[in-house]
Order: sequence, then C-alpha cells, then structure tokens
Amino acid sequence: MSVSLEVSKRAVRPRSLRNQLRHEGKVPAVVYGYQMESTPISFDGQIFSKMLRENGANTVITMDVDGKKVNTLVHKVQTNTFNNHFEHVEFLSVNMTEDTEVETEVVLVGESAGVKSGGVLAQNLYTVIVSATPDKLPERIEVDVTDLNIGDSITVADLPANKDYAVITDGEEQIAAVVEAQVEEEAEPAEASEPEVIGSTEE
Repeated sequence: MSVSLEVSKRAVRPRSLRNQLRHEGKVPAVVYGYQMESTPISFDGQIFSKMLRENGANTVITMDVDGKKVNTLVHKVQTNTFNNHFEHVEFLSVNMTEDTEVETEVVLVGESAGVKSGGVLAQNLYTVIVSATPDKLPERIEVDVTDLNIGDSITVADLPANKDYAVITDGEEQIAAVVEAQVEEEAEPAEASEPEVIGSTEE
C-alpha cells in the first residue's frame, strides 16, 4: 500500500529558512536514493503526522518531485525534544521491485497463561529487521503470548514464516519470556542493644 504526500522543493541557504518553514508548520526534509539525487524538500507537518499515525512508518510514500513520481520510505526522523514536532526528515527513494531492509515494531498480544498464574511477562526485543519489496513491508509484527507459561520464552526463530517478508534478525534473539514474580523478603528488625552508660564506674 502507498500514500501520497504533497511536497515542495526548498532552498538550503540561508539556514534561517529552515526555522521559517517550521514556524509556518512545514517540515524541512531531503529525499535521495534509487535514481534520485539528494533533493531538499518540505511538506505540511500535520498532514505527515496524520499519515504516519494511520499507516505506520513503513508505508510507501509517493511524492512528485519536479514532475517525477518518486516512491519513498521514511529513513530518519528528527523531532524536537520539547514539543515533539518534526525537525527534519530523510526519505529514501526505493525500487518497488527490489527487496529492502527496515526495522519493524514487535507487538505482544494476548494474556499469557504464565501471567494468569502469577508470573511476569518481560519483553526484551521491540523491533526486528525484515526484508521485503517496499509494498510488502509490515507495519508491525504481532506475537501471540497466550500459551506462554512461567519459564517459557519466544525467540525470533519462533516467529511464523510469512510469504510477504523475511525476518533478518538473529533467530536466537529472545523476544519475550514469562518469569516468576520476585517476592521481596521482609527484613528482620535488628535487636535492640543495651544502652551504654558513659562515665559510670564500678565500685
């Protein structure tokens, strides 16, 4: 699946133009990659934010750059620490017929049997690397933990095979495990000692 984003070419000098764009609600960005020289662009920040929320970071974004249709993936995103607004975005132009590798979020679903028995579910891996043509990249990979009992775990190798993509991350990487809940032992109160009398003399 792909979505369209309206972009405009932008000047790179002076640097103050970037701040002016941000003040106007635009995001300075750059697109480069397959059959595409590095080109500075800008776009509406709110539209881009809504696009990511509804489609995920691995969706193919189609844009028109100087009359040329370019299929891209979001490569890097810089956000403002204080207001979480987009500061700068890098788009990678891709060949729709060639495999590409990206990070994909891992999401645990279901309530494990071990948790119901008093255990604790620990997630150790939150993303994996997958390889696929751009139109087949998954937005997320859901991992069902319903059958996990205390002491059980799921590794990357346990993920079911998918015809659309291949998981590249090392199969031995542990995604999640159910462990016993740790019970803190109450510390025993220290025995009160006899007060020392200073300056007393035995006769």
